[in-house]
Amino acid sequence: MADVFRSLNLLETLKESIEHNKLSDVKDAVEDLLISRINLAVIGDRGDEKATFINSLRGLSSGDDGAAPSQSPVAPEEVAGYPSPKHPDFRMWDLPPVPSTSPFEPEGYMDRVKFARYNAVFITFNQAPLPNSVAVFLEARSQQRQTVYFILLASEKAAEKNLEEERKASLEVLTSQGVALPKVYLVRPSTLEKFDFPGLLEDMGRDLPEIRAHALLLALPTLTSTLVTQKKEAFKALVWAAASLSGGVSAIPVPFVASMVDSSVAVRILSKAQLSLCLDDESVERLARQRGMEPTGLKVLRTCVLSVEVTKGEVKRRLAAAEKDLAAVSSKLVEMAMPRHARSASRSFTAMLQALNGAIDEMAADAEKIVAAVIKEGK
Repeated sequence: MADVFRSLNLLETLKESIEHNKLSDVKDAVEDLLISRINLAVIGDRGDEKATFINSLRGLSSGDDGAAPSQSPVAPEEVAGYPSPKHPDFRMWDLPPVPSTSPFEPEGYMDRVKFARYNAVFITFNQAPLPNSVAVFLEARSQQRQTVYFILLASEKAAEKNLEEERKASLEVLTSQGVALPKVYLVRPSTLEKFDFPGLLEDMGRDLPEIRAHALLLALPTLTSTLVTQKKEAFKALVWAAASLSGGVSAIPVPFVASMVDSSVAVRILSKAQLSLCLDDESVERLARQRGMEPTGLKVLRTCVLSVEVTKGEVKRRLAAAEKDLAAVSSKLVEMAMPRHARSASRSFTAMLQALNGAIDEMAADAEKIVAAVIKEGK
């Protein structure tokens, strides 16, 4: 996925807002980054592989509470919604398969399933895309919808050579039906880190609006070390926004006062980071079950206290310690980061930046260790 600092243009946007003393814009930016909704839809025949794909994107397996069942509880022509258990603003939608009837009007199907309300749509299949599904894709492209993707769902037992042959055949079908420069992503639902799913995330990061790409990144389970790094950078961008707001509202900073004022937003950021990095007990236990590992073996890898639990007391302690330790931070860094007229507020800005960035680094390091242990076990 695209570098969040670059794709969101966050730093430049916020610096401009601070230059013009638009603190309300900065506050709105922080809220947008903390609460950013995204809806993903999956078209295709209902069954084990589709349900597993929907669940894996939500960090769940078939036996977990709230998991999408293989046999959908809704009627074949109806839509089923599945929220993320940890990120209520992230929701998956199970759309019915495209009818195979002829003649077929893609606009009618798209209106029925409310196609326009989804930020991205995956058209899934097990062997080759059907003509009417291709018609839906082409109609979406005619409406300037770029976030529609063909996904070949790989069964657990399928050999990689056979899967590549199926992908090649699917591309030929798409070309014959008028899809220019077709692309088919090969995805194994139970282990998304394999095959083409990381590449799909890269493409979605470019195709989605900036705030939606950010929402998707933070809501996905930590499947790879690359995702952990991207999440870390995203949260550092959010920390910069919060610290900028802190500096703006504390034009004449008083020692330790900023720590008390900033602690509530800091708790929100770090709580979201804990869930996004899948460090909370429930996420670690679920991951261990999915990979056949002992939960305690993963839990002991969390050495940062904030990885285990985010408390207001610990956050206040870190903010206060950062204010005491400001002498160790280069004033040059502050001058580069803050506009000239705002440097009188640099104390609060720097304290929050130092405290939260340090916490994010520690939490991301714990997430890296857990991912590495899971990958090693998988091999």
